[in-house]
Amino acid sequence: MSNWKGAAGVCVNQNNEVLLVLQGVPGEDKKWTVPAGGVEEGETAEQCCSREFFEETGLTVRVLEKLNTRTGEYEDSAVSFEITYFKVEVTGGEIALREGDEWIADVAWKSISELGELEMAYPDDAALIESLTVH
Repeated sequence: MSNWKGAAGVCVNQNNEVLLVLQGVPGEDKKWTVPAGGVEEGETAEQCCSREFFEETGLTVRVLEKLNTRTGEYEDSAVSFEITYFKVEVTGGEIALREGDEWIADVAWKSISELGELEMAYPDDAALIESLTVH
């Protein structure tokens, strides 16, 4: 069994909006998710989180804290996964789609109150995102 490790960045702003990417396999329906991706050789989960966030959104971020880790197996059970979620804050850059990236269709700030109406890639993420609401 192959083990895939990844990291995700959850960024909530002062307006209780979360930065999401609309992504999916080229040619398939896209769904909203937090920026995330696989850890590369020699990289920590925190470094992966920052790199993937920049690659997918054009924004640089600082990792603030670890939120949780999700583990499981894909349907065929040939691959297990472990993804670590981090709370991050934007430190620079501008939202930009990378040219030639067929996976990501959009990057946008979405109101946390409307998460239930969005087509989410991982619906379980909504509860984690909602826990970060600014009061």
